[in-house]
Amino acid sequence: MKILAAIGIGMMLLAITVVLVFVLVGPERIWRFFGEPDLGPVSFEQLQRRTSPNDALACPPDVCSAPADIKVALYPVTVRQLRMSFAQVIAAEPRVTTVDANETALTDRYIQRTGWLGFPDTIVVQFYDRSDGHSTLAIYSRSQLGESDLGANRARIERWLSKLAQQVPPAA
Repeated sequence: MKILAAIGIGMMLLAITVVLVFVLVGPERIWRFFGEPDLGPVSFEQLQRRTSPNDALACPPDVCSAPADIKVALYPVTVRQLRMSFAQVIAAEPRVTTVDANETALTDRYIQRTGWLGFPDTIVVQFYDRSDGHSTLAIYSRSQLGESDLGANRARIERWLSKLAQQVPPAA
């Protein structure tokens, strides 16, 4: 019985030590041991989806070679206006860092971290000009860590597109 109590106390001390190290070092530094949090740019036209279920894609059918999870709307604004409205959506999101903004390619890349543990996800957004002053976009969100994201990347894209639709209602 004393051996079990000693093992229990040892496990509790180990757990407390792990939590203290995590808090003191910080999640951003801890997750860097697994690689850079920014997973880099993507080419939507040549995108290869992951085999693990820890990514999500929203893309116009005429752009992406990979099948999209979410249908993307056409917006009755210019591509620059759509990009500015989307930037306002991002500005209201917690724990988002802009990694890259390419004015020529109309592509932006972000890292958003989860609340308590700070898991990093990379999100790439590209904007596309369409005829008659309309535009659309493609979004690819993927997790740096884990086999599954429990639907977090898809939920993020749906939330962002919903917020965008509040600012710029999609074309009918």
